[in-house]
Amino acid sequence: MTTFFLARHGETVWHAEHRYAGNSDVPLTRHGLGQAAALGAWAVDAGLDAIVASPLSRAQRSAAPAAETTGLPLRSDDRLVEIDFGAGEGLTPAEIAERYPEEWAGFCREPASNPFPGGESGRAGIARALPVFDELVEEFPEGRVLVVGHATLIRLLFCELAGMDADGYRDLLPVLGNCTVTTIVYPWATESLAAHHPRIRLLGYDVPPWHALPQ
Repeated sequence: MTTFFLARHGETVWHAEHRYAGNSDVPLTRHGLGQAAALGAWAVDAGLDAIVASPLSRAQRSAAPAAETTGLPLRSDDRLVEIDFGAGEGLTPAEIAERYPEEWAGFCREPASNPFPGGESGRAGIARALPVFDELVEEFPEGRVLVVGHATLIRLLFCELAGMDADGYRDLLPVLGNCTVTTIVYPWATESLAAHHPRIRLLGYDVPPWHALPQ
């Protein structure tokens, strides 16, 4: 079993207006850089074996302080990039609803199954990103890995690994803070007999780094 620390990138310049930033390369704000620094300070005592991040600059800049404070190389994996929101990139929810009312309604009903026009479904994102975790488990059995990525993909993956329907991610997990830490143990040998049993043990969700004491 491997302990994964999942962290969303820091605040970006699109946060104030709640614009969808999928695979658009949006820079961090000054506040976002400060959040990344706090994550780097947390990493000092986290006993990490590896740090892996999405290739987008907002994730790379958010992971860089942790790499600096631990001396670990910052690894990049293209499969950790955020969901591609297609025609919704750079738009607010209100703008998407106005321009694509049917697609927006479908997204609200089943967000993992109904992508925006020209975009990627959440389920497709899960399929491309999940092998990253299996490979890291093989490379770092009993290890501790920080993964810095994106809010939508992290929540989708969490639902998948927790045995929950990914279409419920926006209701179940409406918020994921910038540079907060979600700690899971994967794969977890559950004793559950449920059809969709969890494959992880959750040790902490959306915890600010100054409160996320190493497990």
